Amino acid sequence: MMWSKLIVWCSVLLVVSSGFMQAQETIQQEESEFVEGPKLKWNISLWGGPRPGTKIADSISEKLDFYTNGNWEFKLHYGEGLSKPRENLDGIAIKAFEAAMICNIYHPQKNPALMVMSLPFLPLGDWEDRIAVREVLYDTEPVKKEFKRWGAMIYTSSFLPRYEVMGRGEAPFSLDDWKGKIVRAAGGFGDVLKKLGATPSGMAAPEVYTGIQTGSIDAVAFPFTYSHVSYRIHEVSSWFTTNLSLGTTDCPIVFSIEAYNKLPQQYRDLLARIKPDVIEEQRLAYVAADTENLPMLRDKLTEITYSEEDLEKFRARFGRVVIEEWIEENSDDFDARELVELVFKAVGKEYK
Repeated sequence: MMWSKLIVWCSVLLVVSSGFMQAQETIQQEESEFVEGPKLKWNISLWGGPRPGTKIADSISEKLDFYTNGNWEFKLHYGEGLSKPRENLDGIAIKAFEAAMICNIYHPQKNPALMVMSLPFLPLGDWEDRIAVREVLYDTEPVKKEFKRWGAMIYTSSFLPRYEVMGRGEAPFSLDDWKGKIVRAAGGFGDVLKKLGATPSGMAAPEVYTGIQTGSIDAVAFPFTYSHVSYRIHEVSSWFTTNLSLGTTDCPIVFSIEAYNKLPQQYRDLLARIKPDVIEEQRLAYVAADTENLPMLRDKLTEITYSEEDLEKFRARFGRVVIEEWIEENSDDFDARELVELVFKAVGKEYK
């Protein structure tokens, strides 16, 4: 018996010792990845409060602080502390701050090429597709050129999930029920809802709660599920859709080109090195939000699910029409058709 206990304790000690050695190796590896460099402070303009959709910004800040031993402070300014969301590109242009999160739908005239990401029913099914499309798109001349006008460059996206609609009042159980509804929706999916008879509104996200509460709008299309809950829309709503899958928008983190060019090379290398990790942390934030939010929403609100037959008719009738209208509207300024085709090619599909 004594020998058997001794063997067990030795096994435990080996496991603990092995775990300790692995932890030490991890610490040593992380320490070897530390970057020496000058003291530096970058300010990033954000709106709203910390939420799953801003995890990308939180992660960048945490990792830059960690790997530079606090030498590079990436200061997060939430709540429109530096600028209103529609003016973040202007702030970059006048050098008011070094970084910002922007949303293409807040100022389509400032980033018309990036508005391709807000077209309806694009092939952005899984996480890898979302990454692949943006890697291709951000490297195109039209997108780089329009951000350069503001002295900005895109670092990476917040990879917003598909949009669904939440609202109050009479629930749209059929697609015909959208007629007459005022919906906070923009870009191509706003145009699609308009073709169903709804009236799109370009209201900024922080204003939506009051808009639904007072009845100035009936519903909001937001990234599902995190955004509806982050802005507490479920508190003033009675229904939500789960498979309308209108599309998405693009809200990337942008840097001042001038500020970036002034960085020492080791800091630029660090930004490139941490990018896969901050993207993965953003994905996990959405997964965690859905796990918590979806059961709560189903318990409190009426869930609307459309038949696949109705959705196929909806997409076939309006999807390509809206995309072609966007192509025609922008063809004089850049090769809009090529951008649409690139989005499809990036995930191995063809725009027909």
